[in-house]
Amino acid sequence: MADVDAASLARSLTEHSPAGIAEQVRELIVDGTLEAGTRLPTVRDVATEVGVSVGTIAQAWALLREGGLVETRRRGGTRVIEGHGPTAENFPGWHAVDLLRHSPDPQLVPSLEDALTQAVHQPGIHAWSREHIVDQLAEQLAERLPDQPRSYAAVSSGTEALWLATRAAVDVAAGAASAEHAAEAGVGLRTAAGAEPVVAVEEPASPGYLGVLRGMGLAPVGVAVDEQGPRPEALSAALEQGAVAVVLSPSGAFSDRHRLTAERAMALEPLLAAAGEVTIIEDDPLGPLAEDGEAVPSLEALFPHRTLRAIGFERAFGMDLRSSVLAGDAELIHRCIARRSGGVASTSRILQHALAHQLRDPVVAHRLASARKHYAARRELTVERFAAAGLTARSGPGSWAVWVEVDDEQSAALALGARGIVVDVGSSCVVAPRPTGLLRLSTAQLPEDPARLDELAATVAGAAAGSLEDATFV
Repeated sequence: MADVDAASLARSLTEHSPAGIAEQVRELIVDGTLEAGTRLPTVRDVATEVGVSVGTIAQAWALLREGGLVETRRRGGTRVIEGHGPTAENFPGWHAVDLLRHSPDPQLVPSLEDALTQAVHQPGIHAWSREHIVDQLAEQLAERLPDQPRSYAAVSSGTEALWLATRAAVDVAAGAASAEHAAEAGVGLRTAAGAEPVVAVEEPASPGYLGVLRGMGLAPVGVAVDEQGPRPEALSAALEQGAVAVVLSPSGAFSDRHRLTAERAMALEPLLAAAGEVTIIEDDPLGPLAEDGEAVPSLEALFPHRTLRAIGFERAFGMDLRSSVLAGDAELIHRCIARRSGGVASTSRILQHALAHQLRDPVVAHRLASARKHYAARRELTVERFAAAGLTARSGPGSWAVWVEVDDEQSAALALGARGIVVDVGSSCVVAPRPTGLLRLSTAQLPEDPARLDELAATVAGAAAGSLEDATFV
């Protein structure tokens, strides 16, 4: 295998800390630029080309060895180890791949070690007080959401963020006092007229959130979308039913076709302007993993006092960080904070400081940029290989889901489940359960390997045709 020279490697290294250099070389290994067996330049040669100390490169190489990416032999130098590219041969089988819950690839999640180490040494740790948002985290959020002055609240998960935002919307519509009375009485929420409040939700919707709405005694109504976002006539119909909140996913995180466009946002503006105090809840479950790192489109510029954005960081930084953020108008954020249940009125300062560290660390930024590229590549390759297998599959431009057309979604899902492949059906993602003729597969953990994806496509095609016994399966 050919060696790589120090000058060409140095051109790929823009971050010059040991961790930053190690991260950038790791990405070159993972994407196949540095193939297994490639010998890296000497520590001294790389240090000279990059303009850093020999010790800095030595630390970077040590981090790569600790990660199992390279090995150093006395006479053979430092070489890339087999089995770390997108076509690695250690594939565990489809039963071990999450195709249902849109969980991230653990190999693409940045380490929490530095973030937590620094977080526990921040001033104020163990103080007997509550900070709904620590200053350092608020500063990082303000840099990423610069258009409007906002208030923020850190919460424990995207699910909690949506629950609190929905309760705040009901409070605005029904009045905080009447909502509090209903909660204390142990009965479902009611508007002033006594009816169950209506919440408009983009379809396809999160099955979990639909269950949350029904558990809260709310009446969801579906809003159909096209390639640009919610269809104006569908939103208009939902508003005419008295919706107190509109729940949108502008980034199209799990969409089958759309990411909200500026043109569609302007088309929705007069409908929402005429709807009075309807709260706009924008669900952003991918956070910094949104397509290409672009700012997530938002209606907040049009309705700054009526918009709440729920930003999820679990998929970027892992479930154990347990941090999501609500951003929006101060009064709406105050209502959300007031609704936190069970006495848990604030999120751990340690977790908040750790999240702030992840958002400002340039090494983590490199890892997120790398992760975005891999997630996008997996989506695009999956759609391509499914089409090659004769399947009709589609996915939104920033989505982590591929939707596949089938004649009988329940039968196809059951057939796949019998082979250890667990997927969702479209009927669970619509307000009025009905056959949609769609299967939903999460792409985040799929291998970037055409041959493996051809195997999966053949299995799905066999399930769709009712002839799974004829499909290839590994």
